[in-house]
Amino acid sequence: MHSAIIRIGSRGQIVIPAAVRRRLGIRAGDRLTLVQSGDQIVLRRVEGTLLDLRGSVPVDSAQDFSSIRQQVVAAHAREVAENGA
Repeated sequence: MHSAIIRIGSRGQIVIPAAVRRRLGIRAGDRLTLVQSGDQIVLRRVEGTLLDLRGSVPVDSAQDFSSIRQQVVAAHAREVAENGA
């Protein structure tokens, strides 16, 4: 197991040391997900996104993604208005 001490910047940013990035194959532009487990933080590389799954589920007809997105945004706005979160 490798470890490194890093500092959190004033805006909450961290720098992953170059040696760690090289070992893990992390490059500029890669996406990571932060997972909190108790008092630990785990960073994992995101191997794919939902867009990568596009076309993997068969559907009977064409999908109107603009309409679906508008519905999701409206539902989220309602939730924020109701719960303040």
